Amino acid sequence: MESKPDIRALDAPVLTALFAELGEPAFRVDQLRRWLWTAGAEDFLAMHNLSKGLRETLNARFSARLPRVVDEACAADGTRKLLIELDDGARVETVLMPRVGWREEEADGGPAPEFHDTACLSTMAGCPMGCAFCATAKLGLTRRLAAHEIAAQILLLRRHSERLRNAVFMGQGEPLENYEATLEAARLLLGPLGMGARRLTVSTCGVVPGIRRLAREPEKLKLAVSLNAPDDALRDELMPVNRRWPLAELLDACREFYDLTGRRVTFEYVLLGGVNDSPEQARALVRLLHGVPHKLNLIAYNPVAGLPYRAPRDSDVERFLEITRRGAYAANLRRSRGAEIAAACGQLSLRSATAPPEEPTT
Repeated sequence: MESKPDIRALDAPVLTALFAELGEPAFRVDQLRRWLWTAGAEDFLAMHNLSKGLRETLNARFSARLPRVVDEACAADGTRKLLIELDDGARVETVLMPRVGWREEEADGGPAPEFHDTACLSTMAGCPMGCAFCATAKLGLTRRLAAHEIAAQILLLRRHSERLRNAVFMGQGEPLENYEATLEAARLLLGPLGMGARRLTVSTCGVVPGIRRLAREPEKLKLAVSLNAPDDALRDELMPVNRRWPLAELLDACREFYDLTGRRVTFEYVLLGGVNDSPEQARALVRLLHGVPHKLNLIAYNPVAGLPYRAPRDSDVERFLEITRRGAYAANLRRSRGAEIAAACGQLSLRSATAPPEEPTT
């Protein structure tokens, strides 16, 4: 049997045109979108404030089913990773991180909010960027996700958390190489999903045109940049994107982002043992970032099978943190979460992508 199209793939203008064809008033679109995106409903027939005829028509023509959860793992720290299967069989991972993100918000000038949970969203199945230390890069790119497929991950994660308030586009894929879908997904999160722009962060490995474009969007989302090296030679080796947009160009775009949005850029720096974690490199990093309003998150690397990188020594991490705290605007050691379920930074999604299909767990 031919599968019905996913109604969540239709944006508000398309739905408005459809409902006009059906002779339905325009306010029905808002009612339907609240069912789909606020309530996460999957059954048209249960949408009681729509007319019976409209419910039956939608049920006959469309599907409202969310992506299928085919595997699930929960770490001791509460981090939960879902492997989900999309309509065409492509699989991606999405992660729920408990009680994180409050320090970054406090650093933006406001009072520290109460603890909330954070969703780490994938924007692609696989990734084309080729970062040397990343598990997802080994998969290559399967395809880019559509906006509704990105935003639907929030609905699946909300089944496990009533305190999910933050989202980072920091899972599989490069968000700024899937710009339109990422931005439209962010707008869904800001609209019917009820999140605030200060709680949404777009992460990039350094796609400069995307940074400049994001800086001009009215939503003023937050930006994180995966840096991982204090000089072009090492960054060329670790992150091929640097050969196209080297550090000087990247940092110029980050300054422009701050100038246009008033939001400091968060630089993520994954410490690779014996590669980028020396005191000299810490001092070089401080010099590099001087004059760029920023926050610096240091992350100890979680080893990935088959990749030639190791975790840094604790003493090297502490020394690197001490040096950067003396020179950076705000430097912190970000505790990586979910390493034992391969949900930590850089670990999505080698294990699950190569594992055999499993029965749904939900």
